[in-house]
Amino acid sequence: MTQPRWLTDDQQRAWRKLAALMTLLPSALDAQLQRDAQLTHFGYWTLAMLSEAPDHKLRMSELAARSSASQSRISHAVAKLEERGWVRRDPCPEDRRGFVAVLTDAGYAKLVETAPGHVDRVRDLVVDALTDAQLVELERACDAMLERFDVDPAAVPDALPRPAVQA
Repeated sequence: MTQPRWLTDDQQRAWRKLAALMTLLPSALDAQLQRDAQLTHFGYWTLAMLSEAPDHKLRMSELAARSSASQSRISHAVAKLEERGWVRRDPCPEDRRGFVAVLTDAGYAKLVETAPGHVDRVRDLVVDALTDAQLVELERACDAMLERFDVDPAAVPDALPRPAVQA
């Protein structure tokens, strides 16, 4: 039996800080969105991915891919958003077995209303805590880790959506 490749002290410190961040950051983002918009972070992310798509619609499989989620997770999230009238599912015109998630006008309005507070929280917790050089290094580190999941870093959306403010 081969011996495990134990982490060095430096590796252990870095790993534990990343593990703490992976726990704290989603909770903090969820707390802000739940408090201010009665929405989970993943629900917000789902609305955001649809808002960036042509005609605000995506096949469920494409929405799952853009959201870095499983089919079942995206299906569950879309069902919750459907209950609130923010998303609807239409049969896919090319393949009647598949479905297309469509962002409704009410869903788009919810995203426009919610985005400023969410972006403020992202700035507070992540962006403003780092220098520009650290942000570049963070992106590189994330790219390297995403590749281990067979995720093309280029397939991850480039920017948080900035919905147009409706007059």
